[in-house]
Amino acid sequence: MKKYILFTVLSLFMVAAHAQIDRSKQPKPGPAPEINLKEPATFALNNGLKVLVVENHKLPRVRIQLTIDNPPVLEGDKAGVSSLTGSMLGKGSKNIPKDDFYEEVDFLGATISIGNQSAFASSLSKYFPRVLELLADAALNPDFKQEEFEKEKDLLLTGLKSEEKDVSAIANRVEAALAYGKNHPYGEITSQETVNNVTLMDVEQFYRSYFVPANAYLVVIGDVEFENVKELVTKFFTPWSKAVPPSFTYSDPTDAQYTQINVVDVPNAVQSEVTVENITNLKMKDADYLDALVANRILGGGSQARLFKNLREDKGYTYGSYSGIRDNKYSPMRFNAYAQVRNSVTDSAVVQILEEIDRITSEPVSEEELKNAKAKYAGSFVMALERPETVANYALNIETEGLPKDFYKTYLERLDAVTVEDVQKAAKKYFSTSNARVVVTGKGSDIIENLEKVSFKGKTVPVLFYDKYANKTEKPDYSAAIPEGMDANTILEKYIEAIGGKAKLDGVESYSMVAEAEMQGMKLELEMKKTTKDQFMQDVKVMGNSMSKQVLDGDSGYAVVQGQRKDLTPEEIEKVKEESSAFPELNYLAAGNVTLEGVEQVGDSKAYKLKISDSKSAFYDMETGLKVQEVTTQEVQGQQMTSTLGYGDYQEVSGIKFPFKIMQTVGPQSFEFMVKEIKVNEGVDASDFK
Repeated sequence: MKKYILFTVLSLFMVAAHAQIDRSKQPKPGPAPEINLKEPATFALNNGLKVLVVENHKLPRVRIQLTIDNPPVLEGDKAGVSSLTGSMLGKGSKNIPKDDFYEEVDFLGATISIGNQSAFASSLSKYFPRVLELLADAALNPDFKQEEFEKEKDLLLTGLKSEEKDVSAIANRVEAALAYGKNHPYGEITSQETVNNVTLMDVEQFYRSYFVPANAYLVVIGDVEFENVKELVTKFFTPWSKAVPPSFTYSDPTDAQYTQINVVDVPNAVQSEVTVENITNLKMKDADYLDALVANRILGGGSQARLFKNLREDKGYTYGSYSGIRDNKYSPMRFNAYAQVRNSVTDSAVVQILEEIDRITSEPVSEEELKNAKAKYAGSFVMALERPETVANYALNIETEGLPKDFYKTYLERLDAVTVEDVQKAAKKYFSTSNARVVVTGKGSDIIENLEKVSFKGKTVPVLFYDKYANKTEKPDYSAAIPEGMDANTILEKYIEAIGGKAKLDGVESYSMVAEAEMQGMKLELEMKKTTKDQFMQDVKVMGNSMSKQVLDGDSGYAVVQGQRKDLTPEEIEKVKEESSAFPELNYLAAGNVTLEGVEQVGDSKAYKLKISDSKSAFYDMETGLKVQEVTTQEVQGQQMTSTLGYGDYQEVSGIKFPFKIMQTVGPQSFEFMVKEIKVNEGVDASDFK
């Protein structure tokens, strides 16, 4: 009854309020609220360290942030030395061993981390003096040991090796190198060769040269007293030797001479990484800084932006398309618009991104778009003001970027003043399609033919080719001759012979497999069982809990997803039957409807491509005959989705070779399953399919 009365009162209130408002007239916007930013208390040490203190006594916690605002460093043939330096810092000091350091930090419930040009700590305020001391000791007295250096070097090399076939990592590396040049700090490439050039002496020299107080800022935020901070910082950081980092010059990046498509062929790519980029020279202190941010927001700043609506919502090419513009006081930077798209629509995506960039530079945006973009920035700005660290960060920006003292106090006022004309002017200044570099990283055999037909503004866009390290190269040759007499049946027979022979395979009545992978730090377990009687069971578990299960038993089957059961349709049952065979190649051979389409590069080897169906292709190594990859395309929620299964590390079980490494990629998600167990003609029961 009370709830009913409450709803009635609210309804009457809303009616009354509505009666007093003339909805035929748009309300006038109020003035931008005045921003009252508390300025941090500051002091400086004789060695050059500048300190900013923001007192906030709401919670008994404190944050410490050290920033060294040095220009970017060109590492040259020792690229990776900065990364190695950072990885060796924060692990104790000359005064306290690593294990003792970690133990004390854990005991205090604190966090301490140190990078090659930064440091951070947080703790309860009562432990602030000791945490500050530990941070200073670890930062100023690092204990560089050869053993630790070798460990970190091995980790870095392992990481680089894992990126060799990572499409996103390759794309990011090449995009930066082509935009800035490999002789620029933001474009140089860290490789196994350059890392191997780095010695412990190089790390020590890098630290002495660049971890210096001349351009250093220490920000302390939280439940502290200024005078106490000043006393402690003076005590712990005065020993930091006064020094200025070395200076050197490098050429500023420039735009491409003309609009062009740069293709990086990655044969294992299941989708294309498309980036349209040009050089900009935006700085925070520029009068049109906010204009540029608003223009970028409208173009590609989220799910309500033009790129997202076009490429995802309208065309269904991608999961998302975005753009970004960066400011930097030291060097011109990049504007870029990007998306991950299906191979089959790569050329179309390129055209759509170029057209959206061209449209925002040549046509005024709508008042609605402008209002929404400004509202997003205003909301983010106001929310950020609720965090104490914001005050310190803003004060730090004013110091390091040479901003007017009232930059943030007038932020909302200046944002509110941005007009449609300002947005178009900024877009025309910072976004370009006349000297744009379109970098496409993907499977060349699937995308190059159509990319060479791309036309923009009535002109065919030239296509150039680069390798994975941004070196110019020739167009890949995909016309590898198919050996005379080779056909689909011969390839299937070679595969069957390579894994054990038809007699062995015919003797398999059932088999089971257990494999594991990691997903965002969680264990993913795959259990699969098959028989020759159209019986199939696949169960995917996350942290021991079944997330997805599929079962086929002859002419009936079902799927369970997160506890919800659904019977399979006749069409779905037929599709599962196709996959239920332990060795589907036996069925392919018997049916005789598989065709040989050509030879393609898969990883480091060439492979025969067989067309299994309109939606599925399989690849078999030309030398070994082993299956190395399967690619399947299907429609999911109105969008074409490509999934790839890669096979490797074949091992013999009961006289038959099975892949013990299975790499699965679906859209942007990738998993590497390592097979833990395979059983042939055992471990499978009729109850498994009920």
